Amino acid sequence: MDPESRHLPHAAPIEAYGKGGFRFAGMSHRGSLLCLPAGIWPAPVRTLQDITAETFALVFAGAPIDHFLIGTGREVVPLRRELAALFAQHDIAVEAMTTGSAIMTYNILLEERRRVGALLIAVD
Repeated sequence: MDPESRHLPHAAPIEAYGKGGFRFAGMSHRGSLLCLPAGIWPAPVRTLQDITAETFALVFAGAPIDHFLIGTGREVVPLRRELAALFAQHDIAVEAMTTGSAIMTYNILLEERRRVGALLIAVD
């Protein structure tokens, strides 16, 4: 993902999800999202298997993050070891959970002004 590509240039709570997309900041987006302190970008992933180290390039290149959430869809799917190791190398706690749980946790941590990021896989 290119940091200069179209994106919302600030963090925002996720207002709703489902039907293949999300609502946030008065807008809607179809597809998955990468939410960071510096903004919200579309994410080119449909399943956890689509995730590569490149998916997280903006995470590791941007503002410091303490906690990163991965919304894996309707089912909890563990993060592959090699991807979890990338977060450990950057001293970022990472958790995989359903997309709904990740959204709730992300919104709470964002409200608390914590340094949080999330990859949210869209669900139907």
